[in-house]
Amino acid sequence: MKRPVYAANWKMHHGPSEATAFMRTFLSHYKRRSDRTVVIFPPALSFHAVVAELESRPDVVVGVQNIHWEDKGAFTGELSAGIARDAGARLALVGHSERRHIFGETDEQTALKCAAAARAGLVPMLCVGEKLEEREAGETEAVVLRQLRAGLSRLDAAQLATVAIAYEPVWAIGTGRTATPNDAGLVHRTVRAALREIAGDKGAAIPILYGGSVNRGNVVDLLHASEVDGVLVGGASLDAHGWTSLLAAERPDAA
Repeated sequence: MKRPVYAANWKMHHGPSEATAFMRTFLSHYKRRSDRTVVIFPPALSFHAVVAELESRPDVVVGVQNIHWEDKGAFTGELSAGIARDAGARLALVGHSERRHIFGETDEQTALKCAAAARAGLVPMLCVGEKLEEREAGETEAVVLRQLRAGLSRLDAAQLATVAIAYEPVWAIGTGRTATPNDAGLVHRTVRAALREIAGDKGAAIPILYGGSVNRGNVVDLLHASEVDGVLVGGASLDAHGWTSLLAAERPDAA
């Protein structure tokens, strides 16, 4: 993926009609660019509406917010990576903090999901991050590295080259609290060092995004932080004009 990466996670917002209206407004204002990757993660039932609006805009790609680790089977309500790929997805979020802490997704399940995504030709975007109590106990590095190593543990060397990572401190998601650029840079450098150990030279090319109350006011500073290759945006991505404005923020080295 071209850097910087701007990814919008709509979570459980925007049904099909709202998604269509959003995309039409957004695409009418956002001009095609080749110097970045823009990703939309809509809810499953709005996925087709987003894909339909992007027929002539390959500069914006679509991902799914969750997948099951099995390729097919009797899993009512679940979505396989292969089905997502066939529908037009190019990425899959794996291990988002809400999946971990609300739905009980384990490190082992994130490993299975990353492997399933890679088998189907999707880019797994593995999310890692610590809770507030873990941060206050000085456990940030241990938690993040445990989640990272576990999530990537079932990928071979070729598959490792296709992943993306999102560091999202749980205490900063939807709270208005944001890691400072220095905070983000410290963790991103730790993640980068681990990726080099896990994936060798290819570890330098794996994009690492920051997620956690990213908005138009802080995105430039965050993109300036060490080893921050993009942002995973929640609430600030839900308004088409606001999202367009956020995308207008230039990474400092883009000038």
